[in-house]
Amino acid sequence: MAKKKNLVSVVLFIIVLIIISFFVFRKNGQPKDFAQIKKGGVLHIVTDYNSVGYFVSGDTIAGFNYDLIQLMKERIPLRIEILLEASLDKSIEGLKQGKYDVMARNIPVTSELRGTLVFTEPVAQNRQVLIQRKQEFNEGVEPLRSHLALAKKTLYVPLNSPAILRIRNLSHEIGDTIYIKEDPTYGAEQLAMLVASKDIDYAVCDEKSAEKVAQSLPEIDYSTLIGFTHIEAWAVSEKSPVLLDSLNTWIKQIKDSKEYRAIYQKYYK
Repeated sequence: MAKKKNLVSVVLFIIVLIIISFFVFRKNGQPKDFAQIKKGGVLHIVTDYNSVGYFVSGDTIAGFNYDLIQLMKERIPLRIEILLEASLDKSIEGLKQGKYDVMARNIPVTSELRGTLVFTEPVAQNRQVLIQRKQEFNEGVEPLRSHLALAKKTLYVPLNSPAILRIRNLSHEIGDTIYIKEDPTYGAEQLAMLVASKDIDYAVCDEKSAEKVAQSLPEIDYSTLIGFTHIEAWAVSEKSPVLLDSLNTWIKQIKDSKEYRAIYQKYYK
């Protein structure tokens, strides 16, 4: 009986060690370069759910990033697995830990993000806009049109949004404080909905997403620009240089195709 108990204890101890080892390995995983990814046969791409990049329409998946990935499948000698992650921070952390190989999100290429990510060839262009209510939905108050009018106003953005750097620069440009409220729960499109419902007054969103949201939210105005036109690109870990070169080759090939122009026209024009 004692031997049986000891055997059970040993088995349980081994199982616990295996479980702990699994999570430690997962937590301390390393980014993979192309040779390792090719050996595994699967390229893991993370994106987020939004009205431009990746969304479900009826029983069909669509979106600029999704369609671009489908077009790229013709050139990539790997099986592609698409994973969804709403948080930009978690997507970046996933790249660092090797959970994801590529991040395909609608994010601007900024000097701040260049310190964290390695970007591919540009895939699109976009702009940051101010989300506010139209006059008829805001008790007769006209929308703000001057950047100077943003002084002492509070602008809502998702947590660690790339738009924060632009707002800070804009604050310096007008010589006054623009308050930034980072929301840890909602994305830019959800914040636009909160503006429409009068829960908040101002948010910042990229123009193409704002354009899509406005189709179902006639209350919102997105005509006031926050920033100049910026480029958007995908990103990989700095430890995946060969993967980066391969992606750049594929993206350049795709951008020269009529299929890419049709996709870009569909979502960005």
